[in-house]
Amino acid sequence: MNAMVSVSAAVIGFIVTALLGLWAIPFLHKLKFGQTIREIGPSWHKNKNGTPTMGGIMMAIGLIAALVVCFTLSGVIGSRSMWDNAFEVSMVFSGIGLSLGMGLIGFIDDFIKVVKKRNLGLTAMQKTVLQFLVSAAYLASLGLAGMNTTWLPFVGDIDIMSGFGLVFWPIALLFVYGFTNAVNLTDGIDGLASTVTLVVCCCFMLASAYLGFVGTNIFACAMGGVCLGFLVWNAHPAKVFMGDTGSMFLGGAVVAMAFSIGRPYMLILAGIQYIIEAFSVILQVAYYKRTKKRLFKMAPLHHHFELCGFSEEKIVLVFSLVTAVGCFVALLPIII
Repeated sequence: MNAMVSVSAAVIGFIVTALLGLWAIPFLHKLKFGQTIREIGPSWHKNKNGTPTMGGIMMAIGLIAALVVCFTLSGVIGSRSMWDNAFEVSMVFSGIGLSLGMGLIGFIDDFIKVVKKRNLGLTAMQKTVLQFLVSAAYLASLGLAGMNTTWLPFVGDIDIMSGFGLVFWPIALLFVYGFTNAVNLTDGIDGLASTVTLVVCCCFMLASAYLGFVGTNIFACAMGGVCLGFLVWNAHPAKVFMGDTGSMFLGGAVVAMAFSIGRPYMLILAGIQYIIEAFSVILQVAYYKRTKKRLFKMAPLHHHFELCGFSEEKIVLVFSLVTAVGCFVALLPIII
């Protein structure tokens, strides 16, 4: 019965998100919430000028709808209800809060860009402070819920509430902040962030099911369905962009899934493509400051491949395959 609830979460997430596009895209068009394509981007991206953005709102609504129905079903028909484990319930709801909190920061950024016509949106400092505040609140909620260990391959459970283990918390703060922004950087061509995150969601579906985390499994399945539903409209050629609203929402969600099963290290492998994208930007900036030359034709890395002649569809396929390999390696310590 638990499997039926999880499948229902994926189906509801997919249907609600996909159907929302029928209403949301014309509505965003009517409000003139269109994306302004920067001059420094690939020249053919100018054809996307005016495509509605802030589609991440569709994703957030799809997730909430799926979770409301399926968390209720879990308590009614699940052979092993998520509500049986108060600790996991706290972890999952903290994760939902992280996802929506990061999505809200992205929404404010998009709103300033699109409605207030300020191209840069929030300043880097404003965005950083807000992201660190949300990240810190999330980690505080985990500690208050009773999270006192984390698991590492070949080591096992590590006490994170005393001694050297306390170093976990500042590292975790940078981890949450860093991965949220890495997912944000992965959004830049049609369907890329949605497809890569769909693969990551599948990884955490399998991990949470194998480890017996019912609530996290429902959450991962719902997120997978939401990503697939959004791809109905976001696959090339995109009819809507997720904006920072969506990319930061996805960033919070993938981080939450990793922490909710007590294995944040998994995201280093499952989210390898996010890391590659983020490091391409770091390397580009560092190399340019030192040499006044560009290491890549453009960063993040997906734009470099675009300028090398790769189609958007091919980039999405290759990056998703890289992610799938990373997910497979991440799952090995659990399934072996």
